[in-house]
Amino acid sequence: MRLTRFLPPALAVPLAVLLVVSALPPDALAATRPVGRSYEMRSVVYARHAMAATSQPLATQAALQVLRQGGTAVDAAIAANAVLGLVEPTGNGIGGDLFAIVWDPKTRRLHGLNGSGRSPRGLGYDQLRAELAKLGVERIPAHGPLPVSVPGAVDAWFTLHGRFGRLPIKTVLAPAIGYAREGFPVSPVIAQAWERGGRTLAKWPGFADTYLPGGRAPATGEVFRNPRLAATLEQLVKGGRNAFYQGDIARRIDAYMRANGGYLRYEDLAAHRSEWVDPVSTNYRGYDVWQLPPNGQGLAVLQMLNLLEPYDLASMDPQGADYVHLFAEAKKLAFEDRARWYADPDFAKQDLRWLVSKDYARERGKLIRLDTASRELPPGAPPAEPPPTSDTIYMTVADDSGMMVSLIQSNYRGMGSGMTPGDLGFVLQDRGEMFSLDPAHPNAYAPGKRPFHTIIPGFVTRNGEPWLAFGVMGGAVQPQGQVQVLVNLIDFGLNLQEAGDSPRIRHDGSSEPTGERMVDGGQVVLERGFPATVITELRRRGHTVKEQEGDFGGYQAILRHPVTGVYQGATESRKDGQAAGY
Repeated sequence: MRLTRFLPPALAVPLAVLLVVSALPPDALAATRPVGRSYEMRSVVYARHAMAATSQPLATQAALQVLRQGGTAVDAAIAANAVLGLVEPTGNGIGGDLFAIVWDPKTRRLHGLNGSGRSPRGLGYDQLRAELAKLGVERIPAHGPLPVSVPGAVDAWFTLHGRFGRLPIKTVLAPAIGYAREGFPVSPVIAQAWERGGRTLAKWPGFADTYLPGGRAPATGEVFRNPRLAATLEQLVKGGRNAFYQGDIARRIDAYMRANGGYLRYEDLAAHRSEWVDPVSTNYRGYDVWQLPPNGQGLAVLQMLNLLEPYDLASMDPQGADYVHLFAEAKKLAFEDRARWYADPDFAKQDLRWLVSKDYARERGKLIRLDTASRELPPGAPPAEPPPTSDTIYMTVADDSGMMVSLIQSNYRGMGSGMTPGDLGFVLQDRGEMFSLDPAHPNAYAPGKRPFHTIIPGFVTRNGEPWLAFGVMGGAVQPQGQVQVLVNLIDFGLNLQEAGDSPRIRHDGSSEPTGERMVDGGQVVLERGFPATVITELRRRGHTVKEQEGDFGGYQAILRHPVTGVYQGATESRKDGQAAGY
C-alpha cells in the first residue's frame, strides 16, 4: 500500500523525497546537515515566547493554538494531552493515569501532582488470588478486567486547571473534540504500535468496535475518527470532572465492568481524588534535579545520579565501555531499592528521602567494581535516623510568563487493558498488573491502593531558576533514559536534541516491584551505534550484552536560557513528535 495514496497531489512528490532521505544511513543523512552530530536527526527549536514538545505534531499544534488564545502552559498541556489521547491511543488516554510537575513563576516554586488511581475497593487480596487461580496464573495478568484501576487523568486535568488554568475547559478541549469528530491521519510510529496493540487486544469487549474500524488498525496516513470519545469529552465540557467520576460516564463504566467480570465500581470512581505532592531533589554537579515521590519510580533517577557523580564522566567516551559499565552498575543498585521500597506512601508509611542522600550513595557506591559486572545485589537498608535531604506519552509546554509544565500520561502496556466501556471511546488502563502478590512487600496488592508506577515527569532547576522540563517514555527505560539525557547535557556537552537522539543504553533484568529478582546480573542492551570493541570489552567485564533496535523510549524537552529566557525545544527522532514555538 502506497502512503502517498492518502495525500493530495501537491504533497505527494515532497513526501516521496522525504521518504528517500529518511531511508539513508544515519551518517549519510547527517552529512546533509550543516550542524549536529551523526545521531542528531533534527535541529533544536528556538522561540522567545512559548514552546510545546509532544510525541505527535497535532498535539503540539493544539498546545500552541491554546497558548495563542491566551491560555497558560497548563491550559495548553491539557489541550495537547487530550489530543494525544485521541491520536496516540497506543500510549495514553483518559482511561489512564497522569503525573505532572509545574513551575509556577508567581510563587517561584515547583508543584507536583500525583494523578494515579487506586485498585477496586471491592476486590480483596483473597478474592484476587481466587480469580487468578481460575485463570491458572500466578501473577496479575497484563490485560482484561483484573489489572484495571481507577483512571486518574481526567481528575488530574481539572485539578491542574483549577489552580493554573485561565481559559474555559470548553476552549481547552476543543481541538481534541474537533479531531475526534472530523478525523485525523494516523502517523507512522503510532500506526505500527496500533497494529500490534490491535492484534493483542481485539478479543476484549468493545475494543474492536472503537479502535479497529473495518476489523483492522488504521494504516499510516489513513483517517481515523472517534465520535464516541468526542461525545465523552463534550460531557466533560458540560459537567466537569464530576461527569466522569460521579455522573453518567461513571455509571456506564460500572455497568460495563459488572457485565464483563471486572471489579471497578461507581463508588471507586466517585471516591477518587488527585494529590498535590512536594517534589524531591538531589543536586548533580550544580543542577537540582526534581522528581515526584513514590508510588512512582522517580527516585531511581536521583539515586543513579548520586551514584555516578563521583566519577569523571566528562573524560569518558559517551559510547565507551567505561561509561556503559558504570551506568549499568548504578542502575542495578538503584533498581534493587526500587524493587524493595517504592510503593503507595498511604500504605508503605516509611519516609524514603534517605534513599537520595549523598551519604547513602557513597555507601552503596562501594559495591561498584570498575572491572567486573555485578551478578547479584541486595537492596539497601534504611538508617536508624533518616538523614535530611533537600508505553506512555511525555510532553512539556512553556508559556510567556515563564510557567513550565512537565507532564506524563499512560494507559500502561501501550493501549491498556483492552477493556473498552460501551461507547465511551477509550480503553481502561491495566496499571494494576504492577502490584506484587507477596503480602509482605510494600507494593503488595490491597483494595483501594495505588500500584507502583513507572511514569515519571522530570524537572531541573539551577540557582533557583527553571532550567529544564523533560521526560523519557517507556516503562523501566524512563529513569535510565532521564539519567542518560542529563549526563549527555551536563557531562558530555550535547545540545538538547543530541541529548535525546544519541544511542541509548538499557539494562534489563533487575529486581522488580512485582517480586521478580535479578538473575545473573541481567542484560545490557545497546541501541545500534555502539562500536563492536565496546561490546567485546563489556563482555570481558562479565556483562551479558545485546544490540537491538527499538524499545529505548521517547523523549521531549524544553530548556530555558537563564539570562535571555529563550526557550529551546526538542523531541527525539524515535517518535512522530514535534517541538514548536513562537
